[in-house]
Amino acid sequence: MRENIHNYCNLGIVLSMAYPACTKSEQEYKAALKKVLVDPFFCVVELGSLPFASLQEEVPAMIATAHCDSTFSGHSLLFSRKLNINSLDESQRMQAVQALKQGIDEAYRLGCSEFQFLSRGYEAGNEQAYLTALITSTKEICSYAKSKGSMPVVLEVFDHTIDKKSLLGPASLVRQYAMAVCSEYDNFGIMIDCSHIPMIGETIDEAVDPIIPFIRHVHVGNTLISDPNHPSYGDYHPRFGYPGSENDTEYLAAFLQKMKDIGYLSEGGSNTLSFEVKPQGDEDADLVVANAKRTLLAAWRCVQ
Repeated sequence: MRENIHNYCNLGIVLSMAYPACTKSEQEYKAALKKVLVDPFFCVVELGSLPFASLQEEVPAMIATAHCDSTFSGHSLLFSRKLNINSLDESQRMQAVQALKQGIDEAYRLGCSEFQFLSRGYEAGNEQAYLTALITSTKEICSYAKSKGSMPVVLEVFDHTIDKKSLLGPASLVRQYAMAVCSEYDNFGIMIDCSHIPMIGETIDEAVDPIIPFIRHVHVGNTLISDPNHPSYGDYHPRFGYPGSENDTEYLAAFLQKMKDIGYLSEGGSNTLSFEVKPQGDEDADLVVANAKRTLLAAWRCVQ
């Protein structure tokens, strides 16, 4: 496309992934956030639970001053306490729901425009039971979010068997799930990430086509799954073109083409397209972000 991609979406970035040092101190967090906010390439910054309570007022003020939007990921609320939102143990399931409700409260306090979470572990052969539990939890979360305001809730699709080993997962399960939740709640949708698609073992069409009506948020990134012994193996989001990895300009172009074909990227549109990229080893975070921007623009030029 010769047209500016900013005319087709709002571009964003996952802050703590791109700048992992931001969790070390308040100063590092604010410095990383400022790098994103002063860059007009980005219209959205994706946050998580703030690592320092003293940032609760400064962060939304910085975002508002920069005229930027923000979203909130509740993933770490589950990871840090090893909680399972689709647990078959009712008490454990409710603990996870309560943690995400607290995340929703924080997201509203920060002025975020969206709340994100993910499914968790399951036992192979018993997926339907875990799916039922996940649907129950999601409806409770959607109801809670709606009771507090208009912020939508989205579930991010992860890998099913490699790293996070999340229930969702394969597009067939995602479709069942989304249909069940969306039949009752209009404040819900699905987030897909092109870095997770190779890990699931699906093609872009296989991952996207069954869930087109439910896609509400999109991440772009990369993964390395060719060598299980590599330190970046799995869900570590290396830069595009990282040696041995799956996704570079050609793959990203095919994914962007699909997003345009289904109408997610449309002229004058404001859907979110965010980078989830992370420095590997001692790589410079700014260079990794520059890689992502450069690769996106090169891939966009290939889109028809």
